Amino acid sequence: MRRWIAPLFATFTLLAFGLPAIAGNADSELPWQDFTTSSYGIAALLIFVLAYLLVVSEEFFRLRKSKPVVVAAGFIWVLVGLAYASQGDTVTAGEAVRTNILEYAELFLFLLAAMTFITTLEERRVFACLREWLIARQLSLKSIFWLTGLLSFLLSPVADNLSTALLMGAVLIAVGGHNHRFVGVGCINVVVAANAGGAFSPFGDITTLMVWQQGLVSFAEFLRLFLPALVTWLVPALLMSIALKEGPPGGQSKPEQLKPGAIGIIVLFLATIALAVSVHNWLHMPPVLGMMTGLGVLKVYSLYLERFAPLHWQQGQLSAHPNGRHPISQLSPDEDEVDIIRQFNIFRVVERSSWDTLMFFYGVVLCVGGLSALGYLGHVSGWLYGDLGPTWANILIGVLSAVVDNIPVMFAVLSMEPQMNLNQWLLVTLTAGVGGSLLSIGSAAGIALMGQARGSYTFLIHLRWSWAIALGYIAGIVAHLFLNGT
Repeated sequence: MRRWIAPLFATFTLLAFGLPAIAGNADSELPWQDFTTSSYGIAALLIFVLAYLLVVSEEFFRLRKSKPVVVAAGFIWVLVGLAYASQGDTVTAGEAVRTNILEYAELFLFLLAAMTFITTLEERRVFACLREWLIARQLSLKSIFWLTGLLSFLLSPVADNLSTALLMGAVLIAVGGHNHRFVGVGCINVVVAANAGGAFSPFGDITTLMVWQQGLVSFAEFLRLFLPALVTWLVPALLMSIALKEGPPGGQSKPEQLKPGAIGIIVLFLATIALAVSVHNWLHMPPVLGMMTGLGVLKVYSLYLERFAPLHWQQGQLSAHPNGRHPISQLSPDEDEVDIIRQFNIFRVVERSSWDTLMFFYGVVLCVGGLSALGYLGHVSGWLYGDLGPTWANILIGVLSAVVDNIPVMFAVLSMEPQMNLNQWLLVTLTAGVGGSLLSIGSAAGIALMGQARGSYTFLIHLRWSWAIALGYIAGIVAHLFLNGT
């Protein structure tokens, strides 16, 4: 009985004291002050710039991008606390950091649930089977170019742009073989298509997810961006396809088979998305509630996979083992067969989630929140949305996201709280999503593919086609303004 006393006491303490305090803090109007010209503000800005330079130089220093921003977040908020304390205010900084942590917690749980589903589908070989199916079609290189682009555009609204880009990048590498020109142009096409497809769905990118969770754009209203997003992909795709030569594929396919339970997990994932949308649209509750409920059902479903599915899988797979060693204990740890026959474990799947990305997002949210508390975002908002106007400001936000990751850019816009109508919120969602395609370092999809297709897809190869992507970017904005208005 003793082991239950501490958790029960902590639970009742949280319910009695913690939750009312959190609820009050989230709704409080905080008395912001301007510390932008103080030593605290200048030091905080320098820390953020240094941290972001380390993020951009991730490949050079071999330093995961989450590490510098998490450290920077801590130092920035210490400076925020010291700045307000110097004015005799020991309350505002604490309330502000709690509000930022709450905002991150909701997004963290949502992303954790979504990543777990995607990683589970990968573990059940859903994406591997799709990749091998495409390779087995023996299509021409131009057909593969258009098919991978189209699938990237259609899959990224559900599977997110990063996962989609990695999947289609694997197809291009397998089909292209030593044809580096085809692989490079194909990867550019996939990056543009994945980012464009992610712009018209809350599940396609973290930036769209943030806008949706803030209640600024409803799920159905995101569909207004479908045609503008399609234009941003089609324009550069048409121009790049002209430079491609027809030819046969160079890769060889190998048989792949879905693991047990794969179809059930696909259905459950789609049902979870539907539940998250329904909870948010009709009950006006956070969509994370639906995602975490679906994750719970997935964990319950995993009991079947843990206890029964491995037995059926082993009967069909172990007999084909090349060394004839059937028992699990006789397989060496580095053999691929271990991944085939070991029991499914949902917690192992969660461990494989992109924790670096989740921690990076924590650092970004708190860094930007700290700079906002020091008064920087107020000045930037006044210049962008006051002097330039919302349309030009939102177009500039998209160009900025090509250099600075679109996550901190969009979080900064949300923190500024500019007064904009629905069409302008749709515009900034579109530009922040597709603007990162202008450079290979402007989006997670581009950075990931540079690592996956090393040598065939580089920063300079992408830069050669930035003019075509820029034409698509402009055409997409014009299409949005024409179809949806300003």
